[in-house]
Amino acid sequence: MTPILFWPLLTLTCGYALVRGGFYERAVALICLAATFVSIGVHPSHGRYEDVAWGELIVDSFVLTSFIAIALLSDRFWPLWVAGLQLTSSLGHFFKIIDPDLLPHAYAGAIRFWSYPILIILFVGSWRSYRRRLEERRLRTA
Repeated sequence: MTPILFWPLLTLTCGYALVRGGFYERAVALICLAATFVSIGVHPSHGRYEDVAWGELIVDSFVLTSFIAIALLSDRFWPLWVAGLQLTSSLGHFFKIIDPDLLPHAYAGAIRFWSYPILIILFVGSWRSYRRRLEERRLRTA
């Protein structure tokens, strides 16, 4: 997956979640945006993923902890998926720690790939939250 696809997906999904989502959708959107920009700041300039990306490991650990907290507090199902996918992504760092010879492309793919499904799930969760609130308003006024 390329940045050409990631940046529009991030912008559209997080923008939609911030405008139309509920509390948890907005929280996940802000976490995704913050993590993206902090990851850019901590990513080593050589960026080849030949060694463990310690800065990204810290960011991903914070994101995982935040997503788990949201999943535990929310009464919706989608945050469980987001937390689970972030766990999968975070495990990529530990695979690199366990096996330093892990191919750089495999390591990069393991920690980056799951961002796309997370954003798609966030979009669907935001859309459903918005539709649910519209339906509740319609029922109250009927």
